[in-house]
Amino acid sequence: MNREYMRIGEVAKLVGISTRELRQWEREFPIRPLKRKGYRLYSKRDVELILRIKKLLDRGMTPDAVKKRLEEGLSEEERGFLKLLRGIKEEIKRILEYMDASERDRDKKGI
Repeated sequence: MNREYMRIGEVAKLVGISTRELRQWEREFPIRPLKRKGYRLYSKRDVELILRIKKLLDRGMTPDAVKKRLEEGLSEEERGFLKLLRGIKEEIKRILEYMDASERDRDKKGI
């Protein structure tokens, strides 16, 4: 990879998976591309991680086993940070659900 970043279609083609599957992996694994102007931009490190995930899945590992394998290479501090991020993600999800419900209630009341 010569460029600093690649778009989702380029990465999917390189890895041999669909863009839909790659977006699913973003939800399952610690893949965090930059999102700029509606585009997902993957760094060289992201692509290396995606290739590693593909290799492990192709060997027959389950997604949960792959997650554990990936976390084994992390320091205690990184694992703690990852746990913190998961908690933040869940809290944001709850807030968004609350906001959606509030908006639906306002719409029903005609506010």
